[in-house]
Amino acid sequence: MVTKLSILIFVFLSLFSFSFVVSREFGINLNSSASGIEFPQHPSFNVVSSSTNSGCNHVTSTSMLTREEQTSIDTQDEEDFTVFGDQPKEAVKFHLRHRSAGQTTEVKDSVFQSTSRDLGRIQTLHTRVVEKKNQNSVSRLAKDGEKTVISSQFELSGKLMATLESGVSHGSGEYFMDVFVGTPPKHFSLILDTGSDLNWIQCVPCYDCFEQNGPYYDPKDSTSFTNITCHDPMCHLVSSPDPPQPCKTENQTCPYYYWYGDSSNTTGDFALEIFSVNLTTPSGNSEIKKVENVMFGCGHWNRGLFHGAAGLLGLGKGPLSFSSQLQSLYGHSFSYCLVNRNSNSSVSSKLIFGEDKELLKHPNLNFTSLVGGKENPAETFYYVQIKSVIVGDEVLNIPEETWDLSPQGVGGTIIDSGTTLSYFVEPAYEIIKEAFVNKVKGYPLIQDFPILRPCYNVSGVENLEFPSFGITFSDGAVWNFPVENYFIKLDPEDIVCLAILGTPNSAMSIIGNYQQQNFHILYDTKRSRLGYAPAKCADA
Repeated sequence: MVTKLSILIFVFLSLFSFSFVVSREFGINLNSSASGIEFPQHPSFNVVSSSTNSGCNHVTSTSMLTREEQTSIDTQDEEDFTVFGDQPKEAVKFHLRHRSAGQTTEVKDSVFQSTSRDLGRIQTLHTRVVEKKNQNSVSRLAKDGEKTVISSQFELSGKLMATLESGVSHGSGEYFMDVFVGTPPKHFSLILDTGSDLNWIQCVPCYDCFEQNGPYYDPKDSTSFTNITCHDPMCHLVSSPDPPQPCKTENQTCPYYYWYGDSSNTTGDFALEIFSVNLTTPSGNSEIKKVENVMFGCGHWNRGLFHGAAGLLGLGKGPLSFSSQLQSLYGHSFSYCLVNRNSNSSVSSKLIFGEDKELLKHPNLNFTSLVGGKENPAETFYYVQIKSVIVGDEVLNIPEETWDLSPQGVGGTIIDSGTTLSYFVEPAYEIIKEAFVNKVKGYPLIQDFPILRPCYNVSGVENLEFPSFGITFSDGAVWNFPVENYFIKLDPEDIVCLAILGTPNSAMSIIGNYQQQNFHILYDTKRSRLGYAPAKCADA
């Protein structure tokens, strides 16, 4: 059955209209560079770090708490974590909430926020690629003959699984992960993003911060917070503010600046801290898993539509992401299984770090190659190479070069957890749209319906039938989608619309999280492949 979204259709439409009207009427260029932004002098950029421990062995240990200890965390943050040993134990699964119990959000507000972010995010990702923003110093170090080594003394051990919270309750189309940060541990809800590397949270003192649920993180309240100095090799992994701040003293803090292309950005101090996540073991016991010395940004200036979150947990391919930092503990793969983002609070999405043997035994697990990133090992995005699109068993006449990723990094297709709908580059989108118009029979086509096209009146129809939709990749892999992943029902108007939109010809295409729902998605960076298998994610 097609997923139902009870929304006010006029609000939904006004969102898109607003974006284009603002751009047209007020001359706002959403693709403009951030180079003209003037940042105030960061008062902490020239301070002395309180730490002398700034080695590169950033992930040093994990530990677990019992259910009783977790309960004490929820009620009393001052309770310290108990360390059970240096090496990770048996395979464990993290569980976080899909949606906060008792939390309600107007669906119209959720759609407004998530689709608005989609529009900005597409321009963000494209601009970041074209203007080479957030380039860390890996390339500079390579030119200088230097090498930054990220290592850990621990062997691989099992898997780590967390439950994800739908962003609908926060007014967004993203997924959230609950993390406890510091000692004593404090709870924060972070956006999960495969299109970003840097992990960061809003920090005290917060000079320019967006509204979040709960208090800001205060490094002074944590005994495990450690500043990274500007002389530390780890400082080369982040982009610095423009112009770069001079490193005047031995223990001066390492400043960072991360730009998301639109009005969203974060600036602050690069540091190390303990990140702990709620989990469930194979036996069903609830515990807390903690990872020490996670590199993250302590953000003092933060702007953007982050929908009540305290910050962001990066799952990109670069060395700073949370998934990359856990590779020495859980290997070079992670996966997630996203439930319908409008599901009730009793079901949850899952995020797994490490090899999931059950997924690898799935009879319908398919793989396609991840492409790109050879020229830049710190490349953030996960690119796949589309060859063709199939609608109703017909291979559409879309030139293969439409999907190509240029040597300059322009175009191509990424799979992204932070974008809600899917967006295909012109002229592919127009051809896909027309194919559905020609093949859908039996439902009145709504003429001149703005933004989403085609749309159909399905009043009184119980069992909806639409042409099949699939993607063929250049290596021969095929990804077929259920109808609820590419058509969206707008109630109470009884309107069904194609949940795919277009992007400019020079921009990238994006497979968003709406199209990924109820698929178990595997990112295997060691073998450079993407896996996908149909699943009932609520039962995972």
